Amino acid sequence: MLYLFFTYFGYFLLIINFILFSKGFSKFGKAFRIYVCYLFLLVIVQFTMEVMVFFNINNLSLVHLYFIGQFMLLGLFYKELFQNKAQKKIIQISLLTGIFILAIQYVLQPELFFKFNLFEITITSLLVVFFALLYLYNMLTDEKKFYYITVGLVIYLLASTILFLVGNLTLGLSEELKLITWTLNAFFVMVNQFFVLFEWKKSFSS
Repeated sequence: MLYLFFTYFGYFLLIINFILFSKGFSKFGKAFRIYVCYLFLLVIVQFTMEVMVFFNINNLSLVHLYFIGQFMLLGLFYKELFQNKAQKKIIQISLLTGIFILAIQYVLQPELFFKFNLFEITITSLLVVFFALLYLYNMLTDEKKFYYITVGLVIYLLASTILFLVGNLTLGLSEELKLITWTLNAFFVMVNQFFVLFEWKKSFSS
């Protein structure tokens, strides 16, 4: 089944990338270390979710940890990469505003903690895409550092957000259509990890 192949091959690439990037944890600066922490978050969340699925435990609470953790770590990652003070301020305000809005939502609707929160996915993913696109714009004149990681993130997060939106609209449709949505998402996760691996080879392996 393609879904299982993409999913577990994506996990395999993630573990390889985490091991490779961990080797440079103390060598390549603060932004690099933040990105390694992000990879570590992915490893922990994916492994824990698989264990919970195996024991038939609801793992939606970990989905929230994944999206909010991704939002915060990648926001800090790009904040560290930006040289422009105004751009750093934009990221800081975006992070604080995003977390504040989500906190208010969960205070008012605590039942969402155990549900699929499409608003959370959309706001956190699209803000990270905004940070990444702004960084790509800066790279038109600056050094192309973390270029492939950024391109992979933009492709993955845009595709993933669209697929989650479509998936939410197809909840009442056939299992085959829902499986197509999850298979495509797993494919883009795998593609993103290929970009991460290529970044390591091009920029850090030496």
